[in-house]
Amino acid sequence: MNAPKNPFSYCVNTSTIRERAPSLPETIDLVADVGYQGIEPWISELDAYVDQGGDLADLKRQLGDCGLAVPNLIGFFEWGSPDPGTRSAALEEARRNMEIARALGCTALAAPPKGIVDQPDIPLLDLAERYGTLVAVGREYGVTPILEFWGHSKILCRLGEALLVAAESGAVDARILGDVFHMYKGGGTFEALKLIGPQTLALVHMNDYPAKPSRSVITDAQRVFPGDGVAPLDTILADLVRAGYVGMLSLELFNPDYWQQEPRAVLEMGLAKMKGAVASALGCAG
Repeated sequence: MNAPKNPFSYCVNTSTIRERAPSLPETIDLVADVGYQGIEPWISELDAYVDQGGDLADLKRQLGDCGLAVPNLIGFFEWGSPDPGTRSAALEEARRNMEIARALGCTALAAPPKGIVDQPDIPLLDLAERYGTLVAVGREYGVTPILEFWGHSKILCRLGEALLVAAESGAVDARILGDVFHMYKGGGTFEALKLIGPQTLALVHMNDYPAKPSRSVITDAQRVFPGDGVAPLDTILADLVRAGYVGMLSLELFNPDYWQQEPRAVLEMGLAKMKGAVASALGCAG
């Protein structure tokens, strides 16, 4: 009997090797050489690359030559702010980010609750309207802002809240960015994954978390490699398959211990750990 086919491909967020990462072009070569199919850079890294004389067209060619996709960029703009002036400035920054994404052939841009993490009283329906406006802007560039929930935020911290905002945005192309750590940190339930469909998630950030410290005090810095913690990855990955998700699993870690290690070793371990988690969950080769 043939083993099930792996529906996922593998990506890495550059935050995983932040402290000792080489230049962005060298990082791209390294990520491809290790065996990933995608890379998630940050807008700040791309800005630095251009400021130092780099050309985004050259970077796009390099990505193509390496066979690397860019499924998403990480930028920050306060699209959900209750203040109209702040939102106006945020949309201008979003447009700038989208221009960068388009130049790289990237079709998605993360849209987390930047600037409103301490504002729990913002009505979710207001956020839905603002997210719908952001998605409409993205259509002008062929870039979808993917709604990201942050577990440490006091609003938009759970998958369920993100589902409501996306559903009520009026945007049929609304998409969500899933994240194992944020689902745990935000106090939600992984059972929510059973309610999503094949067009719900644009990307999934892969990571794990230890049993201690507790959910209430754990931070991004304590994320660990998939399989090295206590997250129910078998169930999570099986639910993603059941939901029809066939996108990338992107390793996103902020662990200072990993940052001090040699980047290649971290990337190799991360890829092996993700493949091992998929093999364990699905009974297929990673």
